[in-house]
Amino acid sequence: MNSARRIQVTGEVQGVGFRPFVWRLARELDLQGWVRNGPGGVEIAAEGGTDRVEALLARIRGEAPPLARIESVRDWGVPSLGALGFRIEASEAGAPARTAIGPDTAPCEDCLGELFHPGGRRWRHPFITCTQCGPRFTLTHRLPYDRAQTSMAGFALCARCSAEYLDPADRRFHAEPTCCPHCGPSLWLERGGRRMLEHADPVHGALSLLQQGAILAIKGLGGFHLACDARNADAVARLRERKNREAKPLAVMGAGLASLEDIAQPGPAERELLRSAARPVVLCPWSPGRLAGIAPGLARVGLLLPSTPIQYLLFHEAAGRPSGIGWLEEPQPLLLVMTSANPGGEPIVAGNAEAQERLAGIADALLVHDRGIVMRCDDSVRSARGFVRRARGYVPRRIGLSRDGPSVLALGGSLKVASCLARGDEAFVSQHVGDLDNAATCRFLEESVHHLEEVLEAVPEAIACDLHPDFHSTRLARRLASERGIPLLTVQHHHAHIGSVLAEHRFEGQALGLALDGFGLGGDGGAWGGELLHVQRARCERLGHVRELALPGGDRAAREPWRMAASALFALGRGDEIERRFADEPGARTVHDMLRRQVNSAPTSSMGRYFDAAAGLLGVAGVSRYEGEAAMRLEALAGGADAGAAREDGWRIDARGMLDLLPLLAILADEKDAARGAATFHATLAQALAEWAAWGAHRAGADAIAAAGGCLLNARLAADLGAQLRARGMLLLEARELPPNDGGLALGQAWVARHRLEH
Repeated sequence: MNSARRIQVTGEVQGVGFRPFVWRLARELDLQGWVRNGPGGVEIAAEGGTDRVEALLARIRGEAPPLARIESVRDWGVPSLGALGFRIEASEAGAPARTAIGPDTAPCEDCLGELFHPGGRRWRHPFITCTQCGPRFTLTHRLPYDRAQTSMAGFALCARCSAEYLDPADRRFHAEPTCCPHCGPSLWLERGGRRMLEHADPVHGALSLLQQGAILAIKGLGGFHLACDARNADAVARLRERKNREAKPLAVMGAGLASLEDIAQPGPAERELLRSAARPVVLCPWSPGRLAGIAPGLARVGLLLPSTPIQYLLFHEAAGRPSGIGWLEEPQPLLLVMTSANPGGEPIVAGNAEAQERLAGIADALLVHDRGIVMRCDDSVRSARGFVRRARGYVPRRIGLSRDGPSVLALGGSLKVASCLARGDEAFVSQHVGDLDNAATCRFLEESVHHLEEVLEAVPEAIACDLHPDFHSTRLARRLASERGIPLLTVQHHHAHIGSVLAEHRFEGQALGLALDGFGLGGDGGAWGGELLHVQRARCERLGHVRELALPGGDRAAREPWRMAASALFALGRGDEIERRFADEPGARTVHDMLRRQVNSAPTSSMGRYFDAAAGLLGVAGVSRYEGEAAMRLEALAGGADAGAAREDGWRIDARGMLDLLPLLAILADEKDAARGAATFHATLAQALAEWAAWGAHRAGADAIAAAGGCLLNARLAADLGAQLRARGMLLLEARELPPNDGGLALGQAWVARHRLEH
């Protein structure tokens, strides 16, 4: 029996080779009909034997192209098509787009096979790509996603590439960035704005410089990296000095997993992430003694595999230009530091002229090309638990929402900013923008918002932002709302944190929110950061908070953990110990006086400051050289000790819902073994938070517990807290598709704002 069906496939199915995939299946199954891109995804009409049509449906679900992400496959019967053959039709026009371009991805195995195949026309071609891999988001100006709308528009296809581009049987069918050495961009090595003509082969020249200890700026997918030989301690030290990056960890790139196992011990989850097409930086347990100066005092190191053909070619050159891809599975001695080229905490450098100007004095030479980067996009950073930073390889992938709603643009907070555009039943979170503490990053936020609106063809009906009136993101939101004549909605910081988790889990019931971070302006105007919240969509009630500590010196206390340790001692009635214990700190007497007189010492319920206090009391870190260093070193130290038993005398919950952790700080103040103290701190804190959450959930009648905030990046705390809650039979919702820190804030703002607009 014959059957005629219409089929609609939704998800990430455009620009990934889905139409030629369906075309090949239909021809193999001898079906009649057509396939095309439509507003909602890919649309198919197929007619033939019922068993063959059913086979098509099954194989669409089971054999989709590697970059496709199918969300649904719907089909329904239609009258006979009367078609002859199976064809790829032009895209349907006239309806608003419901799709987006895909994220940038690393070279696929097929392209790598060509890249390392001597005699092939794309042997060692630095810009090899196909529909299964390569740049997407970072080279696209606007929809529709075709070559004319990308930075490849100026590179006309040669006859052979054009034939591949037009052939549905070829994997480069409508691969917009495709090219070959005859018609693609050019690669060169330069110094001081002039090409280094002595290096006819720029890859060979770049490797020679790296092996001599030089620091190179290498153009990647979303911007430049600063690279040096990771085994050369002097080169690493020079890179740190030139970039003014005293201690913040650096990422290390190897040719393949076998090359990285010399310095780290990635588990199955980390190995899968490292090999994924997104190619994030992955935090892995490591042996710090193997490389000097990479991640001082930390238990995990950031590892990554090549994400561009150019990066692969550097390792290929170092290996002696072997044929095939087998050498990637063998240990290669070359390891490269790959860190974002963003001097002074500004956005990653993306343009050639920009690199010459901003990286002068940092990079000894630049490995550049003339394919433009339309939208800068830094590396993503992940752990086995989830995101630390979400950017290249994942943006602009959609996050499904529980239901339809008005279109809302949300602009995040002040640190680790990313914007979000929610439309219909989906949300799109921008790439990591950064901290809005310099003019360049503030401009980048506005650029990224404009680009997100362009590539999504979406017009927001309202704008959401943080409650804090002095954040640049709030001022921008106010201006955009005024210019566009649409409502502006402010959302309390920790309500947004919990809303972000609930949004990605599509949870619409009552939830108990556990918000643990460094700072957020509270509903009472105070500095919050250790909060127990009852959240039901647009409603948020503060059920309790962590006992407040004074912030001697204001924001300075967040950069100098010894000050928080002094605050803890003063709160414990042991203020007379401050000047003796911190005799090496010139400001110890002043801090003691501030606390005694209650001057410039505003209270905070911040959980982040409790980590600082613990680190200061244990002598782990008196001063943080980068954000979060004290907490990260404390976590690393705890991992090197015995499990550490929780101290039930280390905390108490009063009738008003205040979690008092001063008893725990008192224990640490007398602890002589810093590692044991760090382990005790983590174990006790997890137990205390679990009991606090259970108390709050019972009081609120909440269905689930959602935990968010930067403190949840602490893998030890997050794992222990999850285990404690599961042991109590409670459901814990955590951030998975976004970071738990402020990088996920905008999604929560959009989620809360949409619920407000609907009432």
